[in-house]
Amino acid sequence: MTTVPPQRPPTYALPLLGALEAESVHIFREVAATFSRPVLLFSGGKDSAVMLHLAAKAFWPAPLPFPVLHIDTGHNFDEVIGFRDRTVDRLGLRLIVASVQEDIDAGRAVEETGPHATRNRLQTGTLLRALREGGFDAVFGGARRDEEKARAKERIFSLRDEFGQWDPKAQRPEVWRLYNGRHRRGEHMRVFPLSDWTELDIWRYIRDEHVDLPSLYYAHRRPVVERDGMLLAHTRFLTLLPGETPRESLVRFRTVGDATCTGCVESAAATVEEVVAEVAASRVTERGATRADDRISDTGMEDRKREGYF
Repeated sequence: MTTVPPQRPPTYALPLLGALEAESVHIFREVAATFSRPVLLFSGGKDSAVMLHLAAKAFWPAPLPFPVLHIDTGHNFDEVIGFRDRTVDRLGLRLIVASVQEDIDAGRAVEETGPHATRNRLQTGTLLRALREGGFDAVFGGARRDEEKARAKERIFSLRDEFGQWDPKAQRPEVWRLYNGRHRRGEHMRVFPLSDWTELDIWRYIRDEHVDLPSLYYAHRRPVVERDGMLLAHTRFLTLLPGETPRESLVRFRTVGDATCTGCVESAAATVEEVVAEVAASRVTERGATRADDRISDTGMEDRKREGYF
């Protein structure tokens, strides 16, 4: 008598990146079905590039049903602006640029002065102005919960009041991935489709999906200045302090932002595979290692988020 071995039931579980992608696609579609005027924040960085790639998948073959918004500090890396414009042209996106410089010129914002000055905090006012003028009621952001401790307090749907402010004690439960998009007139929702992703997940997805990025995410030589334990790019926006001397080094950026406060790391990782290996071995978050604006206080990020920051 032949004994038939027991058969294993089929498994329908997705691999990790597939599950993360499916969750993000679901979030995009949920927002498109719930809100009347969503917009996607697009800085040209790796997280917003992945977020844009996911959004394109969510609605393919149709074009994106919402525009993309860039908050332009005027102190951006040239490589990032070039990448932004190429991406917009390639995908046929509707781009809205909100300029910090315009707010300074109009007297709506006061620029910081001194060698440590940065426009990073001024982005908040420009963002809130752009949301009011556009009448947007939902804003996609590329923040992840592993970036910084204040990020981990936020839900995927994060309600902002009529002044754009965030109250961490007023977060809504999201049981079984049920999202509450209800809001009053003047309020809006910040939506984070990458909340459950890590930096390593992002890079593995970039590798597998061949997501295009600005060149500064890979190893290249550039003049840098060492300041406060970080390497800052010596650009036309950086004011040298007494005793500082630029030196050329082989570096890459883990995150991009205002050129006056975004550091780089010494690295020879020139390919996506090499970056994946490097990130897998890292024990410091990208913001902790390379963002000077997060060092203003232990609660610097949370304070700015309460004011309406990304």
